[in-house]
Amino acid sequence: MSDSERPTADLFIDARGLGCPLPLLKAKQGLVGLEAGQRLELLASDPGAWEDIASFVALSRHRLELREPAGEDFRFVLIKG
Repeated sequence: MSDSERPTADLFIDARGLGCPLPLLKAKQGLVGLEAGQRLELLASDPGAWEDIASFVALSRHRLELREPAGEDFRFVLIKG
């Protein structure tokens, strides 16, 4: 996906270097400040974030628009429900 095709985020959180469960906690905190339909982009380096974020979204009203490896990191785009 090229940069021009990437979803635009209303909030960006860089959680690289933070261990589990901090990337998930940062995502939850970020979503609190957003309105329904807005996007949160999260970068994380912790491998546990891959499943943590997906599991959280599956149990919430939020939507996971994008989940992809980004070099040695992981990139997520969530839409607040």
